[in-house]
Amino acid sequence: MKYKNGDPPYPLRRRTICALAAAVVIATRSTSCFAQSDPASEPAVLAVAKVLPAVVNINTERIVRRTVRDPFEDFYAQFFGYNRVRSRQIRQTLQSLGSGFIIDPAGYIVTNQHVVERAADLKIHVTTDDGKTYNAHYISGDDKTDLAFIKIDAKEPFPFINLDNISPNLLGETVIVVGNAVGYGSSISRGVLSAVKRSITVDDIEYKDLVQTDAAINPGNSGGPVIDISGRLVGISSAKMAFTPQGVPTQGLGFAIPAEVVRDSVARFKKIAQKQGAGTKEAAASNTSTSNSERLFGMQLQDLSHELSDALGYAQGGVVITAVEPGSPADEAGVERGLVIYRVGKTDVNSVTQLEKLLGSVQSGTSVNFTTGAIRANRQSQQVATLAMTAR
Repeated sequence: MKYKNGDPPYPLRRRTICALAAAVVIATRSTSCFAQSDPASEPAVLAVAKVLPAVVNINTERIVRRTVRDPFEDFYAQFFGYNRVRSRQIRQTLQSLGSGFIIDPAGYIVTNQHVVERAADLKIHVTTDDGKTYNAHYISGDDKTDLAFIKIDAKEPFPFINLDNISPNLLGETVIVVGNAVGYGSSISRGVLSAVKRSITVDDIEYKDLVQTDAAINPGNSGGPVIDISGRLVGISSAKMAFTPQGVPTQGLGFAIPAEVVRDSVARFKKIAQKQGAGTKEAAASNTSTSNSERLFGMQLQDLSHELSDALGYAQGGVVITAVEPGSPADEAGVERGLVIYRVGKTDVNSVTQLEKLLGSVQSGTSVNFTTGAIRANRQSQQVATLAMTAR
């Protein structure tokens, strides 16, 4: 069809232009949809891939002694007034699982204090995301913030989460919980940051200024990171409220220690780690020249310095037991690594040097009373007993 001046009439031109524009818009939207359909490009997926190599599973083991009695012995004691057989002690291994994450290429890890509680008695094993397992040792911890600091015993560099750039923690932002949920490593849950400045009480200890999330926090997540979709730290998974104090079940109430508190605590823990490194060298030098406790009773000792007492959560005073020789008089008496000697005979002791002088005149076959145990810094927990040991 021929048009005047060679152009179609205006209405037809307008319809043609609109149709072309619509086609361009549809094509653009279609291309955009196809681009976003790739899961590998999702922000949450990228954030998890960024932090997961630094997240670790923490497995702790602690050897405890339990006194076991035959129920028939109680019967004889009640009705006949004597025991035919003495009670016996058995060793039991207690295990716990938790999470943590590396904050330094040297292998320093931050986690919850309750994950590595009584760390002086623990064997700590750390498994990284690539399946490698390392031994780790406890450095310091804080019951008030429920944070602890441990280190992998290895020299290779590790991937880590940078604490210099943390999340602004905005209400409603997407957050991701990463950790060892119910023993399954590399477990992910997703939600939003639903509140800040929350306070909760667990076992008579009040934790303040926590962040709240509806992302699922399960047993084993404790100590693992909570991140935003940029991979920045929001906080550390700490607790989940399953019931109100009145016993009413709840949903979507998980709590994390804020990243600001984590960053400040890590700076303090690193200073303690530096002091402990120097103290360990001094203790090793002193142990080579004074070893009456090890020679006579099978105990290796160390001064309970201010930094070490803070790290262990003990009250100041006494000498800490760092190792017990299997089958030694100390081992047979039930002495455990991590306990503190407060008194030898009737004399209070506060240093290895003082204790070694008291043992200097002890001969083989001599019985010595040691007052040992653990007195917590808050004095609310105190377990002390006097044990008689015969020098070998």
